[in-house]
Amino acid sequence: MDWNPHITVATVVEDQGRFLLVEEFAGEKAVLNQPAGHLEANESLLQAALRETLEETGWEVELTAVTGIYLYTAPSNGVTYQRVCFAARPLRHLPDSPLDHGIIGPRWMTRDELAAVSERWRSELVVRCIDDYLRGERFPLALIRTAG
Repeated sequence: MDWNPHITVATVVEDQGRFLLVEEFAGEKAVLNQPAGHLEANESLLQAALRETLEETGWEVELTAVTGIYLYTAPSNGVTYQRVCFAARPLRHLPDSPLDHGIIGPRWMTRDELAAVSERWRSELVVRCIDDYLRGERFPLALIRTAG
């Protein structure tokens, strides 16, 4: 049996107690997630995080730290994901920037607002990443290295 974990990135973008989330379709259901997605060929994890955030929210951000590296197996499909989550600060919104297919749009929410709609989380990683950020988990971006 082949086992191929998916490498993904996500950003926790906070502005005055509100977090930038993505409302998107997972199948037929609208769910909430961090700006997140898969690492593509020939890009760094940092480039992927910046690209995914822009493509899913229309926001340019500055990465400030690594908040955690998570290994997660989705109960819905058995796929294993390794998520590298970054803290970021918003720089500017580009409202005319096209969003990825399946994205409903960006949503700014507090931790409490997000907790009140747990049935809409894409996975438990959504709140786990925010909670780690709120606990002050910050590792230098230099933790992420590219060989060569």
